[in-house]
Amino acid sequence: MNSGIAYALSAFVMWGLFPVYFKTLHQIPALEMLAHRMAWSLVFILGVLIVRHHWSWLRPALRDRRLVARFAASAVLLSANWGIYIWAVNAGHIVEASLGYFINPLINVVFGYAFLRERLRPLQWCAVAIAALGVAWLTWQNGTPPWISLALAATFGGYGLLRKTAKLGALEGLTLETVLLFPVAIVYLTIIGLAGASHFGHASLGVQLLLAAAGPITAVPLLLFAAAARRIPLSMLGLIQYVTPTLQLLTGVLIYGEPFGSVRAVGYGAIWVALALYSLEGLRGTLAAARAARMARVVN
Repeated sequence: MNSGIAYALSAFVMWGLFPVYFKTLHQIPALEMLAHRMAWSLVFILGVLIVRHHWSWLRPALRDRRLVARFAASAVLLSANWGIYIWAVNAGHIVEASLGYFINPLINVVFGYAFLRERLRPLQWCAVAIAALGVAWLTWQNGTPPWISLALAATFGGYGLLRKTAKLGALEGLTLETVLLFPVAIVYLTIIGLAGASHFGHASLGVQLLLAAAGPITAVPLLLFAAAARRIPLSMLGLIQYVTPTLQLLTGVLIYGEPFGSVRAVGYGAIWVALALYSLEGLRGTLAAARAARMARVVN
């Protein structure tokens, strides 16, 4: 349990500090940064597979057309999420991006109901309704929906839905996704390189090393998250995950000086209330299941 909590905290803190990493590379266009992230992620993951001698699953997976099609879809959603987030950070929208990851657990609830026929309890419906009111408030006050937040929540929610129903584990799934994304990244990087539009070749050694570090920076938190998920209850993992958007919000406001006025405070406050209700309902369900399990052991 203790190691699981440590793994989870490490993963969510790393994700929470992503804005600092991407801001450091602000001179690199978002699309080029995304392509490097795709390419270097595969390089790092192949290194992990070599160290672990974990190759036997890859050939059968690539021969399974339905599996490849499913992971091609998840790869598209994952790359869209990465690209939107990179652009948002360097366009000065860290606070709005953080809202996407506050909303994401509630999007997962809605997707579970819509696509997996999961039943929602009354308190969960209440949480979804309050969050919707928060988004409606922000839309009304700003004159436009928080598109960045909604796009990040929808793409990551859709990605999670596809991965939840996939047959591969975290490392294997990420490997297959990056294998599918790698050719696209290499073609794009080659085209801009031949056109003289690549920023990588003209960047300092420090920037080049930071771009190459996108591989481990992307893969390590995902692997830590997978290790945590095997060791601690899902409800606890769900509570710890709020470390990520909280750190992103604080980074945007305190480090990069993004505005957070009363209008945003009201909208975000409604979503935080919704998340509190959702988390309490999850904990209540976990405790009830634990009591039922204890009673069953006593009876047996």
